[in-house]
Amino acid sequence: MGVDYYKLLQVDKNASDDDLKKAYRKLAMKWHPDKNPTNKKEAESKFKQISEAYEVLSDPQKRAIYDQYGEEGLKGQVPPPDAGGPGGGATFFQTGDGPNVFRFNPRNADDIFADFFGFSSPMGGMGGGMGGGGMRGGRSFGGMFGEDVFSSFGEGRPMSHAPRKAPPIEKRLPCSLEELYKGTTKKMKISREIADASGKTMQVEEILTIEIKPGWKKGTKITFPEKGNEQGNITPADLVFIIDEKPHSTFTRDGNDLIVTQRITLAEALTGYTVRLTTLDGRSLTIPINNVISPDYEEVVPREGMPVPKDPSKKGNLRIKFNIKFPTRLTAEQKAGIKKCLPA
Repeated sequence: MGVDYYKLLQVDKNASDDDLKKAYRKLAMKWHPDKNPTNKKEAESKFKQISEAYEVLSDPQKRAIYDQYGEEGLKGQVPPPDAGGPGGGATFFQTGDGPNVFRFNPRNADDIFADFFGFSSPMGGMGGGMGGGGMRGGRSFGGMFGEDVFSSFGEGRPMSHAPRKAPPIEKRLPCSLEELYKGTTKKMKISREIADASGKTMQVEEILTIEIKPGWKKGTKITFPEKGNEQGNITPADLVFIIDEKPHSTFTRDGNDLIVTQRITLAEALTGYTVRLTTLDGRSLTIPINNVISPDYEEVVPREGMPVPKDPSKKGNLRIKFNIKFPTRLTAEQKAGIKKCLPA
């Protein structure tokens, strides 16, 4: 059969018109050369094949000939099942006193795309000699394919009507560990340009309220859609605040855990030590440690870490590490005393 048009469109042989439209819509957007600048040659080839497959299978007459005679029959000289009048991309003519002969002339892939979508490039802009505000022959999208024709690639409207969007503006938002522990509200004043109906721009100031939730981590993003400057035919940029974490004098953070390091003497490490801390929400903690504290010892206090963002009623752990200060030298008497009281 030569090229398998059904396989190209990833549909089965009983595919309905709606199935074909969905398949073409998805594949044409994926392989349009404008969307594949790095592999343009491969994309052009695929795009052409997909368009040809759709053109044949969406036309009942061409599809019937293809199903019966295959691609070679379609592009050769095979009598059609019903030799009617001329259709787009196909011609009928007399050859002497023989029967009507069908000859399939594939149309330009860009023309098929433009006829289907109403615009010639998925990257915005018209081009391709399109007229009528991006609609061929004055046809509207609603009448052709229904309202959700663009839903398969995330646009609720024809792309040719959607202005290009400015890239997001990102701004660091430093927060103390206390703020990230308890949650807080920050107000940010921004200055931006807005355009009136005539296109004239003016400077305005706005106050944005940012709700910091307990347990939020460094890197959390808060987006204010289209709060950038308004200009020309460009959709304003989104304003994105990115949570940053200020260094803390006592604690460091490891996921949902808090880590604190206590500096103690060798005598304290051997004889016992009591950790006294003020938590990030102002409570006093007293943690007696009666174990021998070795250099790699870690005391874990459950549920005294950071709130878990998805469920702030749960918390990570507090992990206490120790930095043991060893004496630089000992007297003979001290050495003798230590030897006497420590097991060999």
